[in-house]
Amino acid sequence: MNYILFDGTVRASLLPLTYTRPVAELRIGILTIREKWEEYLGFTTTTLTEEYLEDKFPMVEMEQNILINASFLPNKLLVEKISELTNNQVIITGDEIIAFYTNDTQEEVDFDTYEIIEFNDEVLQIKNTWDLFSLNEKALKADFKLITEGRTSQPIPKGVNVINKENIFIEEGAEILFSTLNASTGPIYIGKNALIMEGSLIRGPFSLGEESVVKMGSKVYGATTVGPYCKVGGEINNSILFAYSSKGHEGYLGNSVLGEWCNIGADSNNSNLKNNYAEVRLWNYETENFAKTGLQFCGLIMGDHSKCAINTMFNTGTVVGVSANIYGSNFPRNFIPSFSWGGAAGFSVYQINKATETAKLVYKRRDLEFDDREQRILAHVFDITTKYRNF
Repeated sequence: MNYILFDGTVRASLLPLTYTRPVAELRIGILTIREKWEEYLGFTTTTLTEEYLEDKFPMVEMEQNILINASFLPNKLLVEKISELTNNQVIITGDEIIAFYTNDTQEEVDFDTYEIIEFNDEVLQIKNTWDLFSLNEKALKADFKLITEGRTSQPIPKGVNVINKENIFIEEGAEILFSTLNASTGPIYIGKNALIMEGSLIRGPFSLGEESVVKMGSKVYGATTVGPYCKVGGEINNSILFAYSSKGHEGYLGNSVLGEWCNIGADSNNSNLKNNYAEVRLWNYETENFAKTGLQFCGLIMGDHSKCAINTMFNTGTVVGVSANIYGSNFPRNFIPSFSWGGAAGFSVYQINKATETAKLVYKRRDLEFDDREQRILAHVFDITTKYRNF
């Protein structure tokens, strides 16, 4: 069977994170949404997404296809229902399509002719950017069970203080030096060749991706996910770093999501609670206004390639677009458009040629190439976000 993950109707409310990736490539828990579906299904998947992303994330369409809404996270019961689908059947929950089976091309699908199957059991859906950290505890616990069941962890090294060691899984090549791992509040997963330096205090649920580093004396509270090839330090609480991002120094990051290739300068902090304890409102690209989150704790949402200088301060509920550079004293605005350069004193446009030059250097530092495909995506994002840069 051919499985295709499609973005669904929520893509716009997941910007800026989906400017540079399909919904399926969002990370929550230990794995990306795509990786979760492939683990459960036992098959590789392809993607139906925006045209400008298709070169990097292509779709393979065959005679028989099951299309799955990538904003839903898989579970055992849901996957069983999807695997039982036959032609012209669709699974829905409420008003949302979860999955459907078709022999038609995408332009010919007519759901009025489909048999509707209602799914009334619990299923997690990512509808907004803040759902990523809000639902991270549930997703992390589910992923931990999924990828460690029936496997044996590497031994916990001597000199590491542990609580509830049965809830800790260490992959091959990982190194943990004289630190404390407390898995009494949730599982702790340490990825392949990851490093936890001495003096770190980690409280689950927590996931550290392949080749990632927790620097000396770090304090990490769950539910936190550090994706592959990241570096973290200071204090972190209930946050997600997708991959190749760094918050390597002192400072606080809480109830936040960082995309890929982000860098947080030393002693930078974000607020995650308003002084009046009121509900946090967050910029929404779909409505082009600030939306209620229903949350009292909500920090920073930062798109790919964005960076901030040392001692940067972010207000509660700040959204930073793609490839922005923030610096200077005082709090900048709580919506910073993509390709912005500046801070509280004002912004100018970070021109695409300069942004591309920097991205090439950042990739080269990790022995990777910022190729033509990546450049086209970044250039397209620059073009479609022009309207927000009214400096």
